[in-house]
Amino acid sequence: MRLITPGDTAPTAVNKYLLPHEQQVITVRKHPAVLIRPITYVVVGLIVAGVLTEVIGRRSGIALLVIWAAWLVLLGYLIGKAVDWSVNYFVVTSQRMLLTSGFVTRKVAMMPLVKVTDMSFQRNFQGRLLGYGTFILESAGQEQALRVVDHLPYPEQLYLEVCGLIFPARADTTDD
Repeated sequence: MRLITPGDTAPTAVNKYLLPHEQQVITVRKHPAVLIRPITYVVVGLIVAGVLTEVIGRRSGIALLVIWAAWLVLLGYLIGKAVDWSVNYFVVTSQRMLLTSGFVTRKVAMMPLVKVTDMSFQRNFQGRLLGYGTFILESAGQEQALRVVDHLPYPEQLYLEVCGLIFPARADTTDD
């Protein structure tokens, strides 16, 4: 997780969506676990392509070309997912939450902090094992663009930080 300190700036992919009066509090990328499935496809595809190349041998050049072209498609899929992951951010400012996504088609989902009525996070077995979780945001009876944010790293720490912003301590409470 990257907590923003005063004077620090957000990545360019995020900075252009921030309002001049907003203060950044948290900026994180999704956990690299989002790349597990594409990496698995590429590795399994490489093994299958290697085995088929051995089985077919040099008998059919066209079949070998198709096999390796299919593997290159899987490799391209992985590269696309990795580039997409590198430009996607979850940002919490002093006033709102943003989720920027997409490399080719840019999408920015936003929810003002004052609209959040409830927030929870979930961690499945794989999330607990690898260190990520999913946030579920609720607002007062409205469907929001930002409802589920998955694959967030350090979910417990992030959850506490965001809850501290959504539900600040009241200054007028005293311990008498």
